[in-house]
Amino acid sequence: MTQYQNVQRYTEQMAALCREYDAVPRELYTEFGVKAGLRDENGQGVLAGLTNISEVKAFTMVNGEKTPCEGELRYRGYGVTDLIHGSAGQRFAFEETAFLLIFGRLPDLEELRDFCEALSVCRTMPTNFTRDVIMKAPSGDVMNTMTRSVLTLASYDKKVGDLSEENALRQCIGLISVFPMLAVYGYHAYNHYHKNASMYIHRPNPRYSVAENFLRMLRPDMKYTPLEARVLDVALLLHAEHGGGNNSTFTTRVVTSSGSDTYSAMAAALCSLKGKRHGGANIMVMDMMDDIKHHVRDWADEDEVMAYLAKILNKEAFDHKGLIYGMGHAVYSLSDPREVVFKGFVEKLAEEKGKGKELALYNAVESAAPKLIAKERKIFKGVSPNVDFYSGFVYQMLGIPVELYTPLFAIARIAGWSAHRMEELISANKIIRPAYKSLAAAREYVPREARGREG
Repeated sequence: MTQYQNVQRYTEQMAALCREYDAVPRELYTEFGVKAGLRDENGQGVLAGLTNISEVKAFTMVNGEKTPCEGELRYRGYGVTDLIHGSAGQRFAFEETAFLLIFGRLPDLEELRDFCEALSVCRTMPTNFTRDVIMKAPSGDVMNTMTRSVLTLASYDKKVGDLSEENALRQCIGLISVFPMLAVYGYHAYNHYHKNASMYIHRPNPRYSVAENFLRMLRPDMKYTPLEARVLDVALLLHAEHGGGNNSTFTTRVVTSSGSDTYSAMAAALCSLKGKRHGGANIMVMDMMDDIKHHVRDWADEDEVMAYLAKILNKEAFDHKGLIYGMGHAVYSLSDPREVVFKGFVEKLAEEKGKGKELALYNAVESAAPKLIAKERKIFKGVSPNVDFYSGFVYQMLGIPVELYTPLFAIARIAGWSAHRMEELISANKIIRPAYKSLAAAREYVPREARGREG
């Protein structure tokens, strides 16, 4: 047995100690009034801060009672639906939204042009960075590749620790600009070295939007249709920010509050977003839908779809966890406004791609799942499809590899992270430090030579 195998065997044995001493009985959370996940038993989040950046609304007060309502998502007071409809027939919807989130108001034509030019100028990396950093030790986990790249970029910044608003803003704009390159180049390196595929590094076009450049850099022929670019632009807009309380944005503010630099804050946010409970939800939807396709004969038959969904819900099918992915949300009740507005673009893209049959299956699941969950599970609010239900399907139709699904989320969400970093730097003056109640009883120290194995 090798030394490595000995260590592996050791950790397998000792993990039992971790499980013994780290387990906290769930009933103690209720006894001490602890809000697990910073949410109470009804799903209401703990008020941990104040923000001007965005708002998520899922309930309204009617006669003094909290009542579920159609979901709303507002960026700086503007509904996301209005932002999307207002940008119809125009490019740079995501860039306009990033400007709004970071600077607080919608740009005029000159301001938008200047902002896009700043992004274009910053859409470059240090000499040989792609070769020396991104192409070294490529991984199928592109989020890890991006995190490593972001932290390495800090080594090239002579003012990395300068926390002035001007410097932090420069760093944020720089990272917004290069995130698509870090993601796509990281994937191409992995695709070449691990999958033996051809590798090509297309440089971004300075005149193109983030969405257009992403498709240009990803595809061998650098071509895309106007609808493809528009749908991806809208997807980026919808994922750019979400209320401030989501895990990765909260991580950004926690790290910022400690006085750390921009690169560290964004790297931490990337590490948070990559978790399956956060940014990886659309991948689980895709896996579930593939499973349904293999087990349901008539994709348009809602009764047959509901019967198989019942098996999934009862832990008899798919991953046996009893979850119908893409349904429900931590905040929204009756509807997720992102899903509502995005569905129209999904339908247009499905028509262009000849994916009507797959769309019919999604429609059947969307119709059947909420009814089934409401019938089988005790829920405190409504259940509706969330934006992750369709986003994976869209990325699949765009030919985006699954390894880039969560990185694409990061490419959008860094706009929100940047806005929250700036707000935390300007408005907050305390390190974020929540309280934890210790359950450990006092123990008497025993000299090393006198110790026996406990238990």
